[in-house]
Amino acid sequence: MTREEMLKRYEELSVADRYNFGFVFHGELYSVETDSLEPVMDSIKLGRMSSKRGGWAKLRVSFDNWAKTRLINCGIAVKLGAETLLDYDDQYNRGEHYEHLIHDLNGQHWVKDSVPFYVDGDIKLEGLRVQIKFDSAELTNERTLSRVGA
Repeated sequence: MTREEMLKRYEELSVADRYNFGFVFHGELYSVETDSLEPVMDSIKLGRMSSKRGGWAKLRVSFDNWAKTRLINCGIAVKLGAETLLDYDDQYNRGEHYEHLIHDLNGQHWVKDSVPFYVDGDIKLEGLRVQIKFDSAELTNERTLSRVGA
């Protein structure tokens, strides 16, 4: 599948009402909350999974410095504070720490889960399902898109 075909299929299958994307820029943590993928579309890249994982094409969000600067200067990205907000003393990765932080900031208890994007969001805010992704996170892959809803 091409990037555009994968994006179209991802958007068709996603149950998210909103998206929250996080990134670090010059030691500060930023959040982008949006109803669509449009503001971050130029940061969604087509890549490949490792051959050990099947070598499937994958979509991942990857913010370069130009995209970060644009999102900040346009007021789309909101500063949450210092990068140290992601310093949790546990075994989880930065993406999981970011998801944990968003839950904390919204007064909700975070529990690590593996619920897919086509089943539910990562958090419910004001009745809306929100998908949370941190810089360099995989949105989906070709195998998932091919087998879900086929």
